Amino acid sequence: MKILLAVDGSAYTKKMLAYLATHDDLFSANNDYTVLTVQLPLPPRARAAVGKEIVDSYYADEAEKVMAPVSKFLTRHGIIAKSVLKVGPAGETIAKMADAGKFDLLVMGSHGHGALGNLVMGSVATQVLAHSKVPLLLVR
Repeated sequence: MKILLAVDGSAYTKKMLAYLATHDDLFSANNDYTVLTVQLPLPPRARAAVGKEIVDSYYADEAEKVMAPVSKFLTRHGIIAKSVLKVGPAGETIAKMADAGKFDLLVMGSHGHGALGNLVMGSVATQVLAHSKVPLLLVR
C-alpha cells in the first residue's frame, strides 16, 4: 500500500504516529511511505527583502524541525520513508500531493498548529477532505 503521512510537528502528529505503531496492517515495511510537511509561504515582501537563498534555507530548517522526530520514529520501527517539503496553503497542498502521487491512503492528525485560526478559516483536515479523492484516515 502506498501511504502519505502529512505531518506538522503538533501533538496530533505524535498521536498519529502512535496510532500507526499499534496497527500492523498500516505500519509495516511492506508499505511504501512518504512523509509530507507543508510550510506556509512567507509574505512576498519578506521573500523579496531577504532573497531566495535565505527563504529556501528558512523553509528547509522549519521542515527539518518537523521531519527529524518523525524520521527518527519511523527508522526506529524499521520503516524507510521518503520526505517531501512543499510550500503553500496546507490543506490544498496536501490534497494535491495525495491525488498527484496516486496514494492509497492519506494519514494525518485531526488538528494541527493553527487551532484558533481553524475556527474562522476551516481546518486543514476539512480542506483536505474537500479537495482530495484519496481515502483519509484522521487520528484524533
